[in-house]
Amino acid sequence: MSIYIKNLISEGEHLQLDFKFEISDSKKIARSLVAFANTNGGRLLVGVKDNGVIAGVRSDEEYFMVEGAASMYCKPEVKFKTKEWHADGKLVLEIIVEKSSARPHYAPDREGNWKVFIRVGDQNLLANKVLLQVWKHQKNDTAVKIRYKEQEEILMHYLLENRQITLSRFSSIAGIPRFLAEKILLNFILLDIISMDITEKQTYYRLSESRT
Repeated sequence: MSIYIKNLISEGEHLQLDFKFEISDSKKIARSLVAFANTNGGRLLVGVKDNGVIAGVRSDEEYFMVEGAASMYCKPEVKFKTKEWHADGKLVLEIIVEKSSARPHYAPDREGNWKVFIRVGDQNLLANKVLLQVWKHQKNDTAVKIRYKEQEEILMHYLLENRQITLSRFSSIAGIPRFLAEKILLNFILLDIISMDITEKQTYYRLSESRT
């Protein structure tokens, strides 16, 4: 059993793995739960420090805090499974979250406002408006139609000459309002013409790998 958990820890924190030394804030844990559920699912290892050192679960209350986070601070509620592992004489609690078909899930941010979080690398980041619209269209299986006009041509030409573009940059060079730029980017994403890269500071749009 200890071999499994040590091998898992050796991967380090990534898209589907997060370490928590302890659970003292249910709202903070809720952000991790919804981020996993909204993205590709993942595992939360409680009792493990950020550097991978096994500290062990300190109290039985930590499980109940996770349970409370999932039911009270995740909208809709995030389902999870748990496993207990013993390594180096210490207990590690594994919280397993599957990718959700009910996304988007919301959790409170630091100011208490309900937001949608996603998992990017080893971070929990806010989902943007375009991504939320992508999910909505995918869930409703809405047909996508593009009228290839000057603005669309400007976008494609720019991306053929440059690796990526931001929403603000596209809005500026095309001379169109942000809401219209968002709509064009949304349609291109739904048609797998472009892809979206969300980072902590900015969101970038680039040609999909199938187009390069």
